[in-house]
Amino acid sequence: MTVWKRNGEWLELPLPSETWKPLKPGSVDEIAALLPVPRKYFLRLASQGRIRVQDNQVNLHVFANEEAAFRAERHDVDVLFEDDFCLVVNKPAGMSVHPSEAGQGGTLASAVAYYYESTGQACAVRHIHRLDQDTTGAVLYAKNEWAHVLLDEAMRDKRIDRRYVALAQGVFKRKQGTVDAPIGKDRHQSGKRRVTAGGDQAVTHYQVPRQLNHAALVELELETGRTHQIRVHLSHLGHPLVGDVLYGGSSRLFHRQALHGEKLTFEHPITQKLIEVHAPLPLDFQQLLDKVESTTKM
Repeated sequence: MTVWKRNGEWLELPLPSETWKPLKPGSVDEIAALLPVPRKYFLRLASQGRIRVQDNQVNLHVFANEEAAFRAERHDVDVLFEDDFCLVVNKPAGMSVHPSEAGQGGTLASAVAYYYESTGQACAVRHIHRLDQDTTGAVLYAKNEWAHVLLDEAMRDKRIDRRYVALAQGVFKRKQGTVDAPIGKDRHQSGKRRVTAGGDQAVTHYQVPRQLNHAALVELELETGRTHQIRVHLSHLGHPLVGDVLYGGSSRLFHRQALHGEKLTFEHPITQKLIEVHAPLPLDFQQLLDKVESTTKM
């Protein structure tokens, strides 16, 4: 991998050849041999004069100051991973990833906007994937357009691995399996999803590392990313999540769905190194698990 460094708003890397110029035919291919730069993005930078050659090096205006596009709101952000291109934060329960209507506050987007502002980073807020409002865990952000293009592509190509842990009701007959069942909107209840033949393909892999008396700790991997996918699929199996009233779960012990995005694994968009990020279980989930386990041991 080519050595590069950040200098303010610019990324500096060695000149590919003595005759290299930004708008010269084949220039993007020479740069792409050094760093994974998207062709359209490179050509736009070049056409805007945001690629310069100076002192045997190429300067790319990658870290331009940007507006967050969300109102910054003071909120502690639990940062799990960060560099010049990526940010991974641990989302708490009860917080939407982004606003669903104009003027909505209290979102993770507003918290991340405040984090950028308070740390002197002029970055747009670009989430790569989402979690439901009451689901906790790791959420990935791109800190500039270059990273955004490549991470979006990785997401579409299913090269970002998301692992979840859940507490589901009942006793599982199988300790592992795959649910391959299409998901669509529920015509009878707004905001709800259901397994339906006319829905979008949805695939969830699961295994049960711990079966308790009346519930099971389940580890899940998403092959697709449909709205409420894990919640719908486990309910479809007859094992709704503890606390997930919308899909048949009981709220007697827990007042939200017991679902947590535990691990996020992705190839770094620029360095191409494998990044693995773990999000610890939130306190309420751990207390729920301890309570259910202590009942099992009695």
